[in-house]
Amino acid sequence: MKLPGMPELRIGDLVAKIPIVQGGMGVGYSLSGLASSVAEAGGIGVIAAAGIGRLDPDWAKDTHAANMRALRSEIRLTRQLTDGILGINLMLALADFDNLCRASIEEGADILFLSAGLPLKPPKGMDLDYLRSMHTRIAPKISSARAASLIFKHWSKSFSLVPDAVVVEGPKAGGHQGFRKQDLNDPAFALENILPGVIEAVAPYEQRYGRAIPVIAGGGVYTGEDIHRILGMSAQGVMMGTRFVATHECDVHDSVKQAYIDCSEDDLGIIDSPVGLPGRAIINRYLRDVSAGIKKPYKCLWRCLRTCNIRKAPYCIAQALTKARDGLLDEGFAFAGANAFRVEKLMSVKELIAELMRDYQRVAAGGPPQPDRA
Repeated sequence: MKLPGMPELRIGDLVAKIPIVQGGMGVGYSLSGLASSVAEAGGIGVIAAAGIGRLDPDWAKDTHAANMRALRSEIRLTRQLTDGILGINLMLALADFDNLCRASIEEGADILFLSAGLPLKPPKGMDLDYLRSMHTRIAPKISSARAASLIFKHWSKSFSLVPDAVVVEGPKAGGHQGFRKQDLNDPAFALENILPGVIEAVAPYEQRYGRAIPVIAGGGVYTGEDIHRILGMSAQGVMMGTRFVATHECDVHDSVKQAYIDCSEDDLGIIDSPVGLPGRAIINRYLRDVSAGIKKPYKCLWRCLRTCNIRKAPYCIAQALTKARDGLLDEGFAFAGANAFRVEKLMSVKELIAELMRDYQRVAAGGPPQPDRA
């Protein structure tokens, strides 16, 4: 039964009861625990494939095999916990993207969210007949109307196909940014200002292919009021990451959740990631050391990200994020969205969804806005 208040999110034959996609947060933040809880609550739960093999005890022996084992295992665990909609976040910059993509499809993932690059060619070993016949949906993550136009034009011309949905992410998101550092605070690149252009870029392909292609918006979406505002701009759904970190079900160590609760707005900053992109994180002693020129020792067992400059990197970002994920914040750091300082307490996914729905319903009914709160 459709839940009251919020509209459904339809992506092809997938129907989410609420238009909320949980952000795919890599290196063990969003695994089966969080993804299954969001899917069970009526949204789209997402497992992030980046760094997932580091959870495997034999990761150092065979990184590729560990990544595949861990991803397949987490998908199967999620399927045991819910029959809700499951997505996989895959970074195109991952060295084993092609194999992880195929594993996700073979395990029955409902939708793939493709980030960190423009998906302009099929994964290796997947011909057009395969792409046309597979049940798994495809949704690129982009940060501009230009990127949306490039992808849709290329797919339509080269494959006579187009993506099933698209996610546009603004500069208030946590983690790696799809913007230049100097553009992050430029109002022209705010989510509200880039969303209309993406919707306009996608619209002709809806007409050409005779089906809806939903645009999902993320990056700074924090309250039910935000969801109402974004959907009012003709987006069909929202993607939220930061809010879900501070839930009991999030797969990260409790110390990271507490770091979200404890941080102030001044604690959030933009870093220069070794992968060549700016990133938003909670600034701690580890990052202050790096900023001061102190190099953190590491041994690269394999080049997990194609864009990482191994020779010049002052630290291994996968190692640092994994250490933090396991609670060792002195040996790493946590990515976070621009609104992380607003988090005041832990709650369950069910409680969070209920709060978001109450806020949405109040605004939809003409109620007044409320002051910022968690």
